[in-house]
Amino acid sequence: MAYLLDTDVFIRAKNEHYGFELCPGFWEWLEAMNAAEAVKMVEAVYHELIGGDDDLAQWARDHRSFFLPPTASDVASIAAVNRWANDSSDYEAAAKADFARAADSFLVGQALAGGHNVVTHETFSDGRRKIKIPNAAADRHCVGGDEPTTHRRREQDSRSSKPHGRRVERL
Repeated sequence: MAYLLDTDVFIRAKNEHYGFELCPGFWEWLEAMNAAEAVKMVEAVYHELIGGDDDLAQWARDHRSFFLPPTASDVASIAAVNRWANDSSDYEAAAKADFARAADSFLVGQALAGGHNVVTHETFSDGRRKIKIPNAAADRHCVGGDEPTTHRRREQDSRSSKPHGRRVERL
């Protein structure tokens, strides 16, 4: 089991408290945790990060080997996650299309396939215009029914009436 980091973890780290010049130790820690296979990143996150023209995009390019391409089992899980989104009546069509295009569906699918936890800054949302990672990861139909490693503990998010599952680690 590893922690898979969402794009927003990198962006907020760079922009807020862990800039490359201000806190190089954070980025060195990421390298060490990746080498220990405790922290991983998915290829879809890489593609989002290199879309910019800044230090973070360059860092991602310099650490290309950190970002995991989807395996055959990942692809099947990503497809299941996207089927869940498409079949859901909770979201608008544009939200479903955005979810499938963004790294989010890949992140949730690859976490499901590999038994990993997702780390994100996102929180639950009752909105219909965006499918949030915590919503997708906590839905039993999305992440594989009663799989014990998926829903060992359910807690209330203080900002929402929806429970969140163990798969999403909120920063």
